[in-house]
Amino acid sequence: MESQGKLIIFSAPSGSGKTTIVKQLLQVFPQFEFSISATSRQPRGEEQNGVDYFFLSQEEFRAKVAEDAFVEWEEVYNGTCYGTLKSEMQRIWAKGNVIIFDVDVMGGINLKRIFGESACSIFIMPPSIEELRNRLEGRGTDSAETIEKRVAKADFEISKAPEFDHVVINDKLDVAVNEAQTIINKFLA
Repeated sequence: MESQGKLIIFSAPSGSGKTTIVKQLLQVFPQFEFSISATSRQPRGEEQNGVDYFFLSQEEFRAKVAEDAFVEWEEVYNGTCYGTLKSEMQRIWAKGNVIIFDVDVMGGINLKRIFGESACSIFIMPPSIEELRNRLEGRGTDSAETIEKRVAKADFEISKAPEFDHVVINDKLDVAVNEAQTIINKFLA
């Protein structure tokens, strides 16, 4: 990566509210730009290609891996890959903006390992596994089986929280957003 700016990494178990927190922070920090990840899964609900994700077929994703187009990538669920495109990071840094990532936990750990001091990694912690399950059920987007998978995965992901620079508990949204804002202000200063 030739020109390198700063990046903020948000990771969390599914249902922790990280996407909601990131959306609020994007309104507070005009210099932040969302890094759009690539995925080999199908769009869900209202998701749009090039807005929420770059949706690639399995074959397209594997081709990008082969041509070294990703900073990092991994198979998050069986057959479902997610990755960070180098071109996307360069595009944002070229404008002088700060990249904000909303990635899964292993992706967050990988990005921090790659970018070190240029990156600030923040883990959004659900108040409890029970609360996490309630939120996932409340979304109404996943089957009971998928929810069980996500809850089981959350246990493992929570065990990785100490590998992040900061842990923010999302019990009350406004408190979590303020805490994240304070961490980011210190990092950017």
